[in-house]
Amino acid sequence: MTPSHDSRIPTLKPPHWYGVPVRILLLTFIGTLTCFAISLLFAILGTVIVAALRGAHPDMRVAYRAIALPMALVAGCVVFAGATIMEVRRYRQVKALSAIERMS
Repeated sequence: MTPSHDSRIPTLKPPHWYGVPVRILLLTFIGTLTCFAISLLFAILGTVIVAALRGAHPDMRVAYRAIALPMALVAGCVVFAGATIMEVRRYRQVKALSAIERMS
């Protein structure tokens, strides 16, 4: 005899609204930090190459202040907007699926 409802199938828990801002901030922080690291790497490489071509000592402050930080701020805003859209969409989808599952 087989049971009518298999207990191994996971059920969706209803979503909590307070999980959405936490996930948005976490994704924004990780995305901004990653963009800062990558842009800083390329800025340092570019600064060293330009300084070597000019025969001068590289000024690393330019890499941090003029290149990496502004790029990270712009990328952080873009990541924040994208994460907000994705997480609100995900919250609504899980909420609707949870309600459908409860009805059946």
